Amino acid sequence: MPIKIPDQLPAREVLVKEGVSVMDEQTALRQDIRPLQIGLLNLMPNKVRTETQIARLIGASPLQVELTLVRIGTHKAKNTSEDHLISFYQTWDEVKDRKFDGFIITGAPIELLPFEDVTYWDELKQIMDWTTTNVHSPFFICWGAMAAAWHFHKVPKHTLEQKAFGVFRHNNNAPASPYLAGFSDDFAIPVSRWTEVRATDIPAGSGLELLMESEETGPSLLSEETGNRLYMFNHIEYDSTSLKEEYDRDVAAGVEIAVPHEYYPDDDPQRRPLNRWRSHAHLLFGNWINRVYQTTAYDLENIGK
Repeated sequence: MPIKIPDQLPAREVLVKEGVSVMDEQTALRQDIRPLQIGLLNLMPNKVRTETQIARLIGASPLQVELTLVRIGTHKAKNTSEDHLISFYQTWDEVKDRKFDGFIITGAPIELLPFEDVTYWDELKQIMDWTTTNVHSPFFICWGAMAAAWHFHKVPKHTLEQKAFGVFRHNNNAPASPYLAGFSDDFAIPVSRWTEVRATDIPAGSGLELLMESEETGPSLLSEETGNRLYMFNHIEYDSTSLKEEYDRDVAAGVEIAVPHEYYPDDDPQRRPLNRWRSHAHLLFGNWINRVYQTTAYDLENIGK
């Protein structure tokens, strides 16, 4: 089944060219099934790129999914046009009376700030609390995962001396987990952050299970049975050139930055980077969507009861 997104969303053209099955709004209305309702709270500055990355992975599911784009109402985006936000996004205030099968909260480039100093922290706390009653399965990514781990379990983030930047090998700690079905014993995931969470800070008895981690960059994915929560601390959703664009931007700005770890062939930035994580990104999102489908209520109004 295809993903349903607005007909004029810029991501549509990209996804269609890639062969992702995308359904137009009129066709979706004729189908006599209930699509999964997935919300995306997009905190990244380049919203068009992030919504494309997430829609690409969700759209690979065999289930019909309706994606709703959501933004913080108390924060004015600097890198996305107001026309785009008005056309395709709703504020959380506008969707907070709805129920969702799944709800994704992305990262944001503010990780060095204490959580309480983030201008929209109060609204984000309300949203995270709202997911406990209005969302069957929340999926937190990168800074969003660190924010949720702190909010729900007081798991602290620690500042790194050097940026964890590149593609790192990760271990499969829980092959029997439904979220890791089909995963290799080890696999590559992009990492791009100045902070980390540590396994030793995960509270005993919290219900948090460490599903994947790297010897070099630490915990990567936690699951929590309470609330069906997933916490992904890295950028498995990145496309092939995301790290290259971050690296090129910093080099052009004169920022001291190392060549991304194990990203370019022979560590040569002049060569085309290789995507070694795409299949596992699709696996993770596909497993999550399947898990949501298997466990969510048929009647949306019963979610959270």
